[in-house]
Amino acid sequence: LSGLYGLLRPLDLIQPYRLEMGTKFNNSRGPNLYAFWHNKLTEEVNRLLAKGKYSMLVNLASNEYFKSIKPALLDADVITPQFKDYKNGQYKMISFFAKKARGMMAAYIIKNQVKDLGDLKKFNTAGYKFSKKESTEKELVFLRKQ
Repeated sequence: LSGLYGLLRPLDLIQPYRLEMGTKFNNSRGPNLYAFWHNKLTEEVNRLLAKGKYSMLVNLASNEYFKSIKPALLDADVITPQFKDYKNGQYKMISFFAKKARGMMAAYIIKNQVKDLGDLKKFNTAGYKFSKKESTEKELVFLRKQ
């Protein structure tokens, strides 16, 4: 997801730019990029889900960027992995590490051709392990204690 280009595929060629999705940008659809992209991105994701006959979407976007999608209008179950590290006696999401972990999970899904939740829960990279206790039906929690 991109504030400038919208929905991108891994090998799409783009020019370098710096534009955060949360940037205020008055336009014909509203006051910011969320308003600009909302329906277009949601419709395109639904088109791709239907084309691939997928019933599940693994959300590996940051919270900032996933707000550009309307999850309630998606034609699939949305599963959002959370990555937490043990620090100062408790597990916390540390954005720097969580971002890296989301990328590692994307690579894991592609390499292992993950097709279902059972395979997704087997993700065990860089010390992260699935926590059944911390997880919910829609949010899979992976913990790491270094």
